[in-house]
Amino acid sequence: MRLILIRHGDPDYERDGLTEKGKREAELLARRAREWKVDDVYVSPLGRARETARPCLIAWDKRAEVLDWAQEFFFPEPDENGWLPVPWDFFPADWTGYDGNFLENEWVELPHLRAARERYERTCALLDGFLKGYGYERTGRYYRAVRHSDRTVVIFCHFGISMIFLSHLLNISAQALLHGFYLAPTSVTVLNTEERRGDEAYFRAERVGDCLHLIEGGEPVSESGYFTKLMQEPPFGRK
Repeated sequence: MRLILIRHGDPDYERDGLTEKGKREAELLARRAREWKVDDVYVSPLGRARETARPCLIAWDKRAEVLDWAQEFFFPEPDENGWLPVPWDFFPADWTGYDGNFLENEWVELPHLRAARERYERTCALLDGFLKGYGYERTGRYYRAVRHSDRTVVIFCHFGISMIFLSHLLNISAQALLHGFYLAPTSVTVLNTEERRGDEAYFRAERVGDCLHLIEGGEPVSESGYFTKLMQEPPFGRK
């Protein structure tokens, strides 16, 4: 099985859509992906993910199924200002001092993160149920290929929820991923199941945060969600 996670394009959060730049990014992504062999497509219910998916769906002549649990990963309750807080963007001294933040399932045990625990566990359970539908049944920290699948599955979603997915599939602390990696808008993350012995299967990342379509299209990579300057590259072939 091949699982492809795509972050939405450069966001206009105020209207939950894409900026003009984000729309260009989505078109470049569709140009890149039009020859992909895609079997099933899923999308977050949020507008910015739907807008990103639209050009690809047209190119693939497909419809996307909405996954409510693939929307961005927020705490369940807004703060006193009405903002939905997120379990990342902490300063280094505020999260690295707790060893549990580097352990697979203990990061949600911190007092200020326990509100995320129920949703984290529910999301992981829903992801496992989703994969079971393709024949992969979770057992401990890996999967059993009860029924092998050669399908390519695409999910258009968000940075935070993508890291939650990777945390569960790769058995890595979500906090370490959320603070240590960046997925740019419209970036492509690809995981494949390695099935080398019997029915044992493990998802292994082939690429994470790939922005080839932006580089080739001469579109700068968006810094949305990043807190320093990105290394920008000119299109291949240009001197």
